[in-house]
Amino acid sequence: MKRLFILICLTAAMQAHAQETFLLQRNVLQESKRKLAANDAAAKKALAQLVTESDTLLTRGPYSVTYKSKTPPSGSKHDYMSVGPYWWPDSTKPNGLPYKRKDGQVNPERYSIRDADYQNALNHDVYTLAITWYFTGNEAYARHAVKLLRTWYIDTATRMNPNLNYGQAIPGITDGRGIGLIDTRNLDKLIDGMQLLKASKSFPERDYAAIQDWFKAYLNWMRTSPIGLDEADEHNNHGTWYDVQTVSIALFTGQKQLAKQIIEEQTKARIESQLKEDGSQPHELARTLSWNYSQMNLKAFFELALLAEQVKTDLWKYKTSSGKSIEKAFTWLLPFATGKEEWKHEQIKHMDSNGYLELAMMAKRKYPQLDLSPLWNKYNDFYNPMLELVGWVY
Repeated sequence: MKRLFILICLTAAMQAHAQETFLLQRNVLQESKRKLAANDAAAKKALAQLVTESDTLLTRGPYSVTYKSKTPPSGSKHDYMSVGPYWWPDSTKPNGLPYKRKDGQVNPERYSIRDADYQNALNHDVYTLAITWYFTGNEAYARHAVKLLRTWYIDTATRMNPNLNYGQAIPGITDGRGIGLIDTRNLDKLIDGMQLLKASKSFPERDYAAIQDWFKAYLNWMRTSPIGLDEADEHNNHGTWYDVQTVSIALFTGQKQLAKQIIEEQTKARIESQLKEDGSQPHELARTLSWNYSQMNLKAFFELALLAEQVKTDLWKYKTSSGKSIEKAFTWLLPFATGKEEWKHEQIKHMDSNGYLELAMMAKRKYPQLDLSPLWNKYNDFYNPMLELVGWVY
């Protein structure tokens, strides 16, 4: 009996240890496990889709910045590189230099260096594999996720140096820019994936600690380098996603006080400077993809509100002295998503509302007083397996 009691305590401790996530909600994860144990049809369908995707992910990767054919100005392929997506050769110049900006139009040269693609794939794959492992207990998913992590962060032959000195370069103008930090905006999903994997036997504590050390160095670079500080000073979605990264990394590396400081001193100021009293986002509305960027920036604020819960700060209900709030930013977009009002701002590509619908799934929990029925009536076939199981998406 005593041995059984100890085993139960150890199992409970492992489960609690595995659930120290920052975006994923513990109660949602636990409820999904209960539904799966009760053979809930919707939960089983969602998990089946995730398992199918994760089985495909087992054949992908590993990824590394060292796989590129071009060498950064530093002379080391361990340094991350990317090219600004909206910059094109100047047809009036014999060599095309310097490049000219065409907002919202992606130059295919962006994809000739694949560091950005690999980094996004790494974040997505680790996050998805970790969630699938959490619900299935199949160590194959955890082993592959850890293999990806070791290749990118630990192995000396393939690891990335903890900087983005050469992010979003512009040929003929600069080797790297502060706004290149937008490339790594989804690191918080990868971090949550690692938090789940902590309880897996495939993820040794020494590897977890080594990756924490990498992120400590990267956070220091973000907060002290000229390029990092330049991004911190951005007044649109770039600044908001900078906060998402720094707060999530601070939490991951055990620096809760720093995370709270960033939210109190930077994020609350961004709500004041980036939103209007009615909830519109003027810096995003000025873009040629105004709908896309309005959703993208709001998603960053939603993620910051989730992260802020870890340091006992409520951004969901926070209002500035002038009455600006994240809730207003969400509700301002609602009539356009439902079709009640016509979007009259520049949008040079198809107006896709999936991103807004994903946020609405969170909003219905955080803002239960809102009537979202017109949204669900219009998109009654909207289905996302990740939302079904964990309440949040990549």
